[in-house]
Formats: sequence, structure tokens, C-alpha cells
Amino acid sequence: MFTFPVEQGLKCRALLSDFLFILPSLIVSTPAPSHIVIAQPALTQQLFLLFHGLGDSAQGLAPLGRFIAAHFPQAAVISIDSPYFCDVAAGYQWYSVQGATEDDRHALVAEQMPRFVDMVQHWQRLLGVPPEATCLVGFSQGAFMSLQSTQQNVFLAGRVVALAGRFTAVPNKPAHPVVIHMLHGDQDTVVAHHHSVAASERLQALGADVTIDVLAGLAHGINEEMAQAIIRRLTSYIPQRIWNEALGAAGQS
Repeated sequence: MFTFPVEQGLKCRALLSDFLFILPSLIVSTPAPSHIVIAQPALTQQLFLLFHGLGDSAQGLAPLGRFIAAHFPQAAVISIDSPYFCDVAAGYQWYSVQGATEDDRHALVAEQMPRFVDMVQHWQRLLGVPPEATCLVGFSQGAFMSLQSTQQNVFLAGRVVALAGRFTAVPNKPAHPVVIHMLHGDQDTVVAHHHSVAASERLQALGADVTIDVLAGLAHGINEEMAQAIIRRLTSYIPQRIWNEALGAAGQS
């Protein structure tokens, strides 16, 4: 069984394929940056940064990280703790959801975005990997941060893989040259999958490079089918800009 983090309201647990990992209950707001280096080849050509959901930790996405590393042997794969202790459950968070409304979410993410950008750029500098060879993989709150980073005036990553997450507001620009892969379970009651569908349709209308996979029967989590879909998208999807460049070259020949 291939099982990954599940995030449900105030009860956040990391259900792993080989053991159950539950962090001690810590209800404080002290920053706690940490990470797990899952893979770091001698010659690093790609970079995957994994961002977990509310109340989880870097350990929660480690199984997915190992799965990705097995398919990308020339990639560094790093799973990163959110910077603050979670105030509603064990684990960590980017921002508190206590008392937060739908209208608050955009401002909460925006407040933390400079730190998110700095974190991504830190690993790019450290490993010598450019943005175009970087992929951000976020689950739930980690997906919120990863997706919203594509709406900033900075090019952070060539690809973003958003799992059971959403934009905090309707996208207003196409996020070129980023390729966005959105994957979501149709039984998710924490972050409804219709948000991903609506965002993908909006991005496509703006001319963005985006894919959407809705997985039948999956709640708020990651299963083997989703993990396989991630690899399929990353290895077989050709970015639209590549097609455009090829068509342009063909037209000039």
C-alpha cells in the first residue's frame, strides 16, 4: 500500500507505507526550519523541493520523495519543514488557520511568500540548479504556497506539482514559463477538487501550460495512483513552449 499524508481539520497525521509517524504535540509559533535530503547525486542536474501540508513535517512526504528520486537519478530531492510549529495540531505550518476565513487566506499566503521564495532560491544557489530545472511539489498547504508562487514577479521553477491544493485567488496571469500539474482526489472534503478544476480552466484560458488529473475515490491524501500520475506527467508531458519552438523552427525551414 502506497499511502501519504492525510490532513483533516484539526487532526493531522502522516500515514506512511511502512510506519506510523506522529509528531509530539507542540502548540507554539517558534520558527523551526529543517529538511530531509532524500537524494543528492554528485552531479545534480535537477532539483525537487517538497512542501508538506498543515500539521505534518518533512518526514511526511519522504516516501513520495524517494519515489520521485528513483525515477530521476540525476535530481536532488529535498523535503522541507514549514517554518513554524503548527498551532492546531502536531507538526508545522506556513500560516495559522485558526479563525481564518476564506478572505484571509490570500493575505496569509502573501505574507509568507517572501520567505517561501527565499527558501527555494537558497536551495537553487546551494546546489547550483537554475529555476528551469527546479520542480516544486506541494501537498495541501504546501500546494497553496507552491501554486501562489507562480503568480509572483519572479521565476522560481520550471514545474509545479500541486497535490490536493489550490490557488488562494483566481489566477490572473498565465505563469509563463512554468508548467503546472494539478492532481486532486474527487472525494477530498478538506480542499474540494472543483477549485483545481476551475483554476486549470482559468489558466488554460490565459494561455498557461497546465494539466489537471482528478482521481476517483481519493480523499485528502496521496495514494499510489496519484504518485504514478505525478511521474507520468513529469516524464511524458511536453511543455507547450517546446511545441511552439519546434513548430516555429519547422515553419522557418
